[in-house]
Amino acid sequence: MPAAKIAVSLDRDALKEADRLVQAGVFPSRSRLIQDALAEKLEKMHRVRLARECAKLDPAEEQTAAEEFLSSETAWPEY
Repeated sequence: MPAAKIAVSLDRDALKEADRLVQAGVFPSRSRLIQDALAEKLEKMHRVRLARECAKLDPAEEQTAAEEFLSSETAWPEY
């Protein structure tokens, strides 16, 4: 996927830390560090959202629904 350029403002301490990581070879560039950090943050947000949605489920209701499905005619045949 083609990359888009954006401008990002960082506080001095964050920029110094980013440059230290790049100089240490942890990341090949500032850009890559920020790309990886954003990807990690977005993935974490997706996991948290999924966990939050799963927490809304009632285990007893889900168990009943699963048992009803498995005992119905629409259930998958056993192989």
